[in-house]
Amino acid sequence: MDTVTVTESARRYLGQLVQKQDVEGMGVRLFVTQPGTRHAETCLAYCPPHEVVPSDEQLDMDEFPLYIDHNSITFLEEAVIDFQEDQTGGQLTIKAPNAKVPQVSPDAPLSERLNYVLQSEVNPSLAAHGGEVSLVELTDDNVAVLRFGGGCQGCAAVSLTLKQGVERTLKEQLPEISGIEDVTDHSYRENAYY
Repeated sequence: MDTVTVTESARRYLGQLVQKQDVEGMGVRLFVTQPGTRHAETCLAYCPPHEVVPSDEQLDMDEFPLYIDHNSITFLEEAVIDFQEDQTGGQLTIKAPNAKVPQVSPDAPLSERLNYVLQSEVNPSLAAHGGEVSLVELTDDNVAVLRFGGGCQGCAAVSLTLKQGVERTLKEQLPEISGIEDVTDHSYRENAYY
């Protein structure tokens, strides 16, 4: 697996941390908790030799072995681990754009491509107001039936969000979508943003 990039500065930093553990054969394990969900988190952990999982992918980082959780591989495509030094020491960052939903191919079924656009483009925008949208079903005539939640449920601006944001984005990315239908019960306003 060559889709995970570990920058030279991150290799040095992680190598120093591993060396301080003073355990022969100590490595680092990269994995995603709750992969493919909006709660997905990309994690690094020390991995002593007795905790190596045989199905994990192993990358040689010179200073240490990097083990990639087999079940997380598709969610870690295009991931980048970097370390930036600063006045307080530095910041290790892991960017994994496919952790919440794995990238889908252009010839994947329309429902998979629609879910990918919802999770990777639409929901990050709605999250600023505590909202989210999910696909309930895709009808035979390609109408996306959606349900809003969080701050979007019961929000006074949801029709504007649906037309100007969600529908426009989906139709731009997926021209075969013939329409959008909202089946949310907007009479429930307890968490509404507006």
